[in-house]
Amino acid sequence: MPRVLLIEDDEAVREGLSLALTYQGHTVEAVRTGEEGLELLRTATPDVVVLDLMLPGVDGFEVCRRIRAAGDLPIIMLTARNDDIDVVAGLEAGADDYVAKPAQARVLEARIRAVLRRSTASSTEVVAERHGDLTIDRDGLVVTRLGQPVSLAPTELRLLLELSSSPGRVMSRQQLLQSVWDQGYLGDSRLVDACVQRLRSKLEDDPAAPRYVQTVRGFGYRFGPL
Repeated sequence: MPRVLLIEDDEAVREGLSLALTYQGHTVEAVRTGEEGLELLRTATPDVVVLDLMLPGVDGFEVCRRIRAAGDLPIIMLTARNDDIDVVAGLEAGADDYVAKPAQARVLEARIRAVLRRSTASSTEVVAERHGDLTIDRDGLVVTRLGQPVSLAPTELRLLLELSSSPGRVMSRQQLLQSVWDQGYLGDSRLVDACVQRLRSKLEDDPAAPRYVQTVRGFGYRFGPL
């Protein structure tokens, strides 16, 4: 049964989403503030965090950064409005996806299940692949750089696995939204761009001149060629 940590200061929204997600089969732990959420994470082990950005005290952006710095726990942010600045800032802070308020329970449920599928992605490939300084073990879902493990969030790992499966092949943002985020044509391409930025910061010697995840202007992204 998927375990959800919901961090939301609005009591009505918090109770409504908690009831809806519980009805859908999730175990929900709901708290009001970012401080309460971070404290709970010291002892609890949820499968996914649903995080409101506009929190009193420690705001959602900072909570997101702290959660991401501590590990690869999937994060879905709730935004009060579909604001470009808030969405991009949240994605850059480490969120895997977002849902705009007023959040419909069925939409949030679909996003939760999608991000959980990404976090448990598997492959039948057994032999580790070498790409320059990177080693990608598709069976063990382990990435190393110069022999050192690279900590990737589930969405970052899925994006890397998708791009590196066909080195040199250009994939559009919409193709990546479909294959990595389980979203079709109407998906938000900012999810892809923000994830690419985070991935480059972890893989590249110089993120401004990437070797691995390269931009093909006007088309999308490709892995290499090295």
